[in-house]
Amino acid sequence: QVQLVESGGGLVQPGGSLRLSCAASGFTVSSYVMSWYRQAPGKERELVALITTPGSTSYVDSVKGRFTISRDNAKNTVYLQMNTLRPEDTAVYYCRGKGVWGQGTLVTVSS
Repeated sequence: QVQLVESGGGLVQPGGSLRLSCAASGFTVSSYVMSWYRQAPGKERELVALITTPGSTSYVDSVKGRFTISRDNAKNTVYLQMNTLRPEDTAVYYCRGKGVWGQGTLVTVSS
């Protein structure tokens, strides 16, 4: 069964950091483009970052220099390291791969 399970969300103060994890089962993350999306209240879901099969990465302009997507092939897991978080980063973050969405994890940036 193909499944993605996110974890690592929570409440963090502006300027803080979080690392999101996306554990995959039923397929190998290194064989597919893996991506992170987010959806803020009242807004459309947007692509935040992706990692290709060779390991190239791409980011939306608003997170460049602050977020890093990575992959651990041994753990079959994709990560999103988020630094210098801002209130506008508040959203539900979703992992996507092989046409499958995870359930999402909520990130709230607030003092």
